[in-house]
Amino acid sequence: MSLDPDRCYAAVQSRDRRFDGRFVTAVRTTGIYCRPSCPAITPKRGNVEFHPTAAAAQQRGFRACKRCAPDATPGSPEWNIRHDVVGRAMRLIADGEIDRVGVTGLARRLGYSDRHLTRVFNDELGAGPLAVARAHRAHTARLLVETTDLCFTDIAFASGFGSVRQFNDTIREVYASTPRDLRRAAPTAPDGGAMASTVRLRLPTRVPHSTAATLGFLGRRAIAGLEAWDGVTYRRALRLPGGHGVLAVCAGASDDHVVAELSIEAWSDLPAAVQRVRRMLDLDADPHAVDAHLSADAALAPLVRAAPGRRSVGSVDPFETAVRAVIGQQVSVAGARRVAGDLLAQIGEPLRVADDQLTVVFPVAAEVAAAADTSDTTFPMPTSRRATIGRLAATVADGRVALDVGADPAEARARLLELRGIGPWTADYVAMRGLGHPDVLLDSDLIVRRAIDALNTADPRRWSPWSSYATHHLWASHAASTQQQSSCTSRGQNTD
Repeated sequence: MSLDPDRCYAAVQSRDRRFDGRFVTAVRTTGIYCRPSCPAITPKRGNVEFHPTAAAAQQRGFRACKRCAPDATPGSPEWNIRHDVVGRAMRLIADGEIDRVGVTGLARRLGYSDRHLTRVFNDELGAGPLAVARAHRAHTARLLVETTDLCFTDIAFASGFGSVRQFNDTIREVYASTPRDLRRAAPTAPDGGAMASTVRLRLPTRVPHSTAATLGFLGRRAIAGLEAWDGVTYRRALRLPGGHGVLAVCAGASDDHVVAELSIEAWSDLPAAVQRVRRMLDLDADPHAVDAHLSADAALAPLVRAAPGRRSVGSVDPFETAVRAVIGQQVSVAGARRVAGDLLAQIGEPLRVADDQLTVVFPVAAEVAAAADTSDTTFPMPTSRRATIGRLAATVADGRVALDVGADPAEARARLLELRGIGPWTADYVAMRGLGHPDVLLDSDLIVRRAIDALNTADPRRWSPWSSYATHHLWASHAASTQQQSSCTSRGQNTD
């Protein structure tokens, strides 16, 4: 990952917040590293060096700046775009893969030796996979120290540390502070007590950002029992590596963050849960880059101006997304919700976290395959679609199709298209929403195709590499147009 020192220093001089999360500035004279927009006096050019990740700066012996808190920025949008081995590995590390299977297991998952993976990481990022995982643990720990009242022992293990001593040493090394001092210095310092049943977190994102638009998109597709939407808060049940969980998310006091409440069976799952929420809401996107590119098309520009910072909404479970995509083939959103709800009422796994509105988690692939193969389960859909879901679930269960955060979207799409009953629309939808591919123009979708025709744009291919965001703009445009027509019709009827 090559950085241009002159461009980086120009960003530091201008304190441009758009570069926060893309690189860190390490100051040799002070031994600290900062975000590009740090409000401190700009250091001399000869006294700084630039690193693509906090892990690389930490490995060189630099500590995080207490004033600008460089770890509290949204993640780099680089990992939304890249689908090479480093990009896939970074997403898996953020999901806690190293904590579960180690570097050897991570490398095996990607088809490399751990030695080769470490060499690639050092060449690209200036730090190996273990150092990157350590930086993630430190960031998670600081987030919990400053925003929750969990005791430090619980925070240590929830963040992925093997011991309280390792937790304390890492916090001291990275932040030049103790956990207690970090908590005291927090804007609203919590007391620190016993393990809580729910944690409330402030998750940063880049502006502009309309949380209401993102949550509304999810809410309109909410499946009874699995999800709930009241117009303000979106709730859903989570299946995590160590157990179940419940998420409740709403807009923050300003557009630069969302507020998420998480109740989790195994608190070691907290880092994975946070990353899945971030991917679902596309919190690490770079809206300035996306909007500037899409606005270059005069036909699309009005839609971008009307909704700056619109996100490409993802999901917390790519396999669930794939099943829902098959259910949604050639039916309305409302119809797909109803069918999926009826199906989950039969095969959903009972939620083990108490909640007034949510009752089930989405079943794993093996359970769906078994249900599709037995006459005991009534699938509320055509026999052919039931068979497609069965084939999909079986191939995911036995590993022939990889649908997780480390999957290569192009490879997954090709594998999905080999399955009878899955065409370009379904495969592209899964790549876009399930695997977070930023460059999917869903022009096989009837609504998107009509919207493109109505725009009379010269060439939609110019929207690449942000076609997924264009797709969401087109969906939203159609929804707004339909709502307006419905409102006009309603007013006309009332007048009569």
